[in-house]
Amino acid sequence: MFIDMNGVAVDDGAAVHNGRGQGSVGETLGGIHYDPGLMQPYFNRRGQRAVTINTGRMVPNKNGDGYIPEKREVLVANLMSQGVYSPVFNAISLRKEEWVQLDQVVLRAARLRLRAWADLAASNSFGGFNAMAKEILEHETMSDPGEAIVDMDGLMEGRTDSPIYRLQGIPLPITHSDFFFSSRKLAQSRNTGTPLDTVQGEAAGRRVAEMIEKTLIGTVTGFRGNEGTYASGYGYGTGGAAGAAGTRYNQVYGYTNYPDRLTKSDITAPTEAGWTPETTQQEVIAMRQQLVDGRFYGPYMLYHSTDWDTYMDGDYYVAKTTGAVAPTQTLRERLKKIDGIQDVRRLDFLPASTNPFTLVMVQMTPDVCQAINGLDITTVQWESVGGMRLNFKVMAIQVPRLRSDYYGRCGILHATTS
Repeated sequence: MFIDMNGVAVDDGAAVHNGRGQGSVGETLGGIHYDPGLMQPYFNRRGQRAVTINTGRMVPNKNGDGYIPEKREVLVANLMSQGVYSPVFNAISLRKEEWVQLDQVVLRAARLRLRAWADLAASNSFGGFNAMAKEILEHETMSDPGEAIVDMDGLMEGRTDSPIYRLQGIPLPITHSDFFFSSRKLAQSRNTGTPLDTVQGEAAGRRVAEMIEKTLIGTVTGFRGNEGTYASGYGYGTGGAAGAAGTRYNQVYGYTNYPDRLTKSDITAPTEAGWTPETTQQEVIAMRQQLVDGRFYGPYMLYHSTDWDTYMDGDYYVAKTTGAVAPTQTLRERLKKIDGIQDVRRLDFLPASTNPFTLVMVQMTPDVCQAINGLDITTVQWESVGGMRLNFKVMAIQVPRLRSDYYGRCGILHATTS
């Protein structure tokens, strides 16, 4: 079911929601061919019940630099007359401006600490599909087939070789956080003319954003799907060309817990005797070479734990027998000059307490890592307790997909001191 330019519902084979149950948001989402706008009804400036939905068309961006999805206001009455119904249509409690205010607060909170996710989404974002209708996203890896033959007359018959494919998948969990307002609180806000208190929405958005960031970094264990038994050589997270047979899970991994990541466990801590900034510079070059040996040639992002800041921003110099060269740059600036490194960045959610002096080097290309954006961070609502409680859920389907090739090679290097 989608909405054309005139607000008319057109059936494309999807089931139309028949209005069952208002008890939970899960029941509400069940059959509306998911558009978050349908879950955000409001009173427009004429006092009419309306929603803002995606028309399914792309229109030029106002900046002239591409196309964006077209959205338009549609009256709830028009939708219902065409058989499109959702229980939240009877739970309209916010004005258009209040929804805008709430969404802006949620998004602003989500942007505060998504440094790793923001980098990945800017480099390699994958979306444009109905993630609410899928629980797992699959892709294939392929072997490297063929051989070249050298002879003088070209008559030697070459051996034929077909590529071998392996199916891999990643679950698409929903990251969400709930809050609510009482109907009385909303009435008081309307009566006094004071703005709607959006602190709870900001906190919920922050929780969602932080969980997505931690999952990508790997400081929390990602969602694990159903288990299954696979034959030898299945290849997802096996850490080698063949892989072992046995029970595996479809799981979301991060930079520091992905099974196929490269590792380096001999980084020199800057607190050790004899350490100089040049020591770290040489070890970062060795990290780059380890990735190059695995056939990953950049560009790279170099992330570090929080305890590196003091040393990354300290003066860089090279000691010599006749003295020291006057410092003209920091260690961070020197590392950025290494060929292939795009930036050197601190990750707030890679704390020193559990990850002392950790470095993570990632090749920022789609064959290594992608930001799956199945649903932007958004807010939906529904009523309960006879309409006395207005429930809200901040939710997103944003999942990192880390990838290795058919032979288990991966362009992520996790370096520690031991």
